[in-house]
Amino acid sequence: MKYAEVSVNSPVAQRRAFSYAIPPGLNIQAGQAVWVPFGDKTLQGIVLELSAYPAVEETREITDIIDPHPLLSPAQVTLARDISEYYLSPLFDAVALMLPPGFGRKPLTFISPAPDHDAGDLSALSPELRQVFESVGKRDKTSLKELAKRLGQKKARAIISQLVGRGLAVRSYELEPVRITPKKVPYLHLNITAAKARAAAGSLREKRAIKQAALLDFLARQAGPVPWAEARQKTGAAKAAAGALVRQGLAAFQPVEVRREPISYRNITPSSPLKLTAAQESAFSAVRDAIRGDRTHPRVFLLHGVTGSGKTEIYLQALAEAVKLGQRGIVLVPEISLTPQTIERFAARFPHRVAVQHSQLSPGEQFDEWYRLRNGEFDVVIGPRSALFTPQPDLGLIVIDEEHEWTYKQTDKSPRYHARDTALKLAELTGAVVILGSATPDVETFYHAERGDYRLLQLPERVVPDEGAPLPQVEVVDLRNELKAGNRSIFSRSLVRAATKALAGGEQVILFLNRRGGTTFVQCRRCGFVLRCPRCEVTLTHHLAEDALVCHQCHHKTPVPQACPRCLSRQIKFLGLGTQKLEQAAGAAFPRARLLRWDSDVTRHKDSHEEILGKFRAHRADILIGTQMVAKGLDLPSVTLVGVVIADTSLNLPDFRAGERTFQLLSQVAGRAGRGVLGGQVIIQTYSPEHYAVQAAAKHDYAAFYAREITYRRQLGNPPFSRLALLTYRHTNDAFCQREAERMRDRLAAERDAGEIDDLGLIGPAPAFIHRLRSRFRWQLILRGTGLSAFLAQVPLPQGWTVDIDPVSLL
Repeated sequence: MKYAEVSVNSPVAQRRAFSYAIPPGLNIQAGQAVWVPFGDKTLQGIVLELSAYPAVEETREITDIIDPHPLLSPAQVTLARDISEYYLSPLFDAVALMLPPGFGRKPLTFISPAPDHDAGDLSALSPELRQVFESVGKRDKTSLKELAKRLGQKKARAIISQLVGRGLAVRSYELEPVRITPKKVPYLHLNITAAKARAAAGSLREKRAIKQAALLDFLARQAGPVPWAEARQKTGAAKAAAGALVRQGLAAFQPVEVRREPISYRNITPSSPLKLTAAQESAFSAVRDAIRGDRTHPRVFLLHGVTGSGKTEIYLQALAEAVKLGQRGIVLVPEISLTPQTIERFAARFPHRVAVQHSQLSPGEQFDEWYRLRNGEFDVVIGPRSALFTPQPDLGLIVIDEEHEWTYKQTDKSPRYHARDTALKLAELTGAVVILGSATPDVETFYHAERGDYRLLQLPERVVPDEGAPLPQVEVVDLRNELKAGNRSIFSRSLVRAATKALAGGEQVILFLNRRGGTTFVQCRRCGFVLRCPRCEVTLTHHLAEDALVCHQCHHKTPVPQACPRCLSRQIKFLGLGTQKLEQAAGAAFPRARLLRWDSDVTRHKDSHEEILGKFRAHRADILIGTQMVAKGLDLPSVTLVGVVIADTSLNLPDFRAGERTFQLLSQVAGRAGRGVLGGQVIIQTYSPEHYAVQAAAKHDYAAFYAREITYRRQLGNPPFSRLALLTYRHTNDAFCQREAERMRDRLAAERDAGEIDDLGLIGPAPAFIHRLRSRFRWQLILRGTGLSAFLAQVPLPQGWTVDIDPVSLL
């Protein structure tokens, strides 16, 4: 008998795989989805490997297969195990990254009357228990979900346990229904020949069945089955007319599977490869050689090119080279907002061979794209970090555009992986070439390139609008001097002059502020009370469009008070600045300009990013106001001025990467200016003009920034000279939370000392930057050293702890 190691879809499984026997008659492969018994339930599982011997003495048999074809490739199986091991996540969480949309199905709990129960004297039951028992007894089964709606989750579970314990009821489990299936639409076709149909139509007209006759004539003219919606539209026939034809045996309905297509090629014009500059040709040649099989150099490339230097053209030509050799590619972008523009460029070069995966697609579109990818129908898939795990066969190239972006790190749920590092592992497993592209590379990435771990390719000059075009001039405005001069506006005098000139010339302007909402806090001017979220330790942001106070952490919303909740004074003041207030101020300062805002508050529906980008590119707006969405990768030739309204938003945060993030954000948003023939200008408003990150961004000088930053990192022992792990404990009681964090600190210190690990440092515990979040207090510990995953894997973490290996933020 053979055995299989299976990752089971249960929170109980954690980082373990379980041994199951393969029953005779089942053809099982690694990567295949199966049903397995787990406790008293039947759950989903993914086979990770086959073996001649089980890992335990007693095993149960696999119940059945779910899909006859493996859902994970051998490389993906290995990758899932590596993700679980390195990021200390439950194994099935890592496996689930690679499964088709809608695959996961949770077990639902049902309660039924016990078949041989002795109800006896029900007076011993409490009134509530008796009422539930009588309700359950009227039906074959009742779901826990239904009881929880009436009683609350906690009480429903307690009552079910009492009824089961008294032998009055039994539990059973069923998997929730399948959520996503292939889309099928009804088609109508003839059941007789076209000649007979025309004759039958004549007879129907004589009987005054005009709609039936028209429908039959229409079907007789078609070469095959037609969608019912089309037949109805063309003939005006109702479903009753079609039903009459079906009953007479003249026609029949058949369901036909159709694809949900997320890319519209209506406005995409096919393009040809562009002529490369000398620097581009040098970079492309190195990548091409690697794709063709050269293994004398590293197969990971850092493509460091200034904004507008033509990195995308190298991605396109590298992918074309891979496709020539029968290979395929994955292209990652950091934001959904960048996806439409990237899709347009790749779809123009590879018509109808581009797939897309991101969270704003409908579940059905994601489902269809996933299965079409598995079938090898696309040359490339484009999307944010999740696109890395699509089943792209024959993988030869992985491109990570704007590789420095922290959005490539998953921070809100397990596994807390980094797409860049995970892509490097996937490339190692598949033999693919990796291109990491950025105008402002991550400090750790550039360090690896300097050491020779990656191959550094430089594009020092712009190619848009022409080769050698200058980068935009940058002016840094000290807002302290503006105040001294009596200017209390949010716009400096330089920015007003430059924007007025640009708008008068019919040019476009971007105003950047990395903070959404209207005003960032509301304060009583009499007693100083600041309105805060009742669930989080943050101030409430005033949103002008809704005239409501909103928490940007938990989305709690409350009306704006007319008086102070503490002293009842009506002297309420709205302070701070967000994109909504910036939009108001821009409207007042430039009344003739057409304004457009781009932030997460206005991009809630599927096509919103594409619509906003299309509107601005078509010059139906003069000023684009936005958050970091407008800073990344957009090519807008009519933009001649970029104004950074406040550059200090992230500069003073208590995080060692604050300077790096500020430099990257300023450099990237500055890169949106001057991509057309008119050139460009950037104005950065700041209260910290002397900061090295601001100075380096103003001079477009990555080398100067990197030299300063890497020196600080080396002195303090921060990455890339060490690794970090962030441990966070959450609890509703702050004192208990602190005690648990201190207990864990002592436990980790003892483990470190027992193992004589000299290079492992412990920092904390300390309250998190946002101490209370969604009604739970948070205390943190930071580990600094090497081999952190292996060290922490030996330490059992109680419920309430989360571990983030290689965090991109310590806030």
